[in-house]
Amino acid sequence: MNKEQLREIISDKMKLIRVEYGYTQNLMAEVLGLSKKTLVQIEKERTLAGWTTVVAVCALFQESEVLKSVLGDSPVEIVETIAHQQVERPGKKTLGGKVWWQTIAGGENFTLQQNLISQHYRIIDRNNHRRFSTIDRMEAENRFEAMAKKEL
Repeated sequence: MNKEQLREIISDKMKLIRVEYGYTQNLMAEVLGLSKKTLVQIEKERTLAGWTTVVAVCALFQESEVLKSVLGDSPVEIVETIAHQQVERPGKKTLGGKVWWQTIAGGENFTLQQNLISQHYRIIDRNNHRRFSTIDRMEAENRFEAMAKKEL
């Protein structure tokens, strides 16, 4: 998934997210810093939400079941990974990949997983904290191998 694809997905689901939260168009536009006219254009699929709007939606509505269902887990993690191409730092605790994740490789202390929907990769530690994420499979595999070697 790339920025353009994410813009399309979020734009397509904007009205559902608004309805899920019980927001009027006026309130949703105010929360996102948009004009009502712009929000209406997005909801009627006449224009795509801009990147900053997509980031705002993912951050402000990160608990949305609509977002989680179309992105396959944490909207903030996905937008952060796409924006930076990769993220390397201890992250928040995850559910360990019980939903939306496929295990690619596993070691004693780390697991490499791929999100089934967004297709991005992450490495989690044995306590299920995200340690690294990227959209690049080779980078994910190389990083996993390097982390696994440190285990030995």
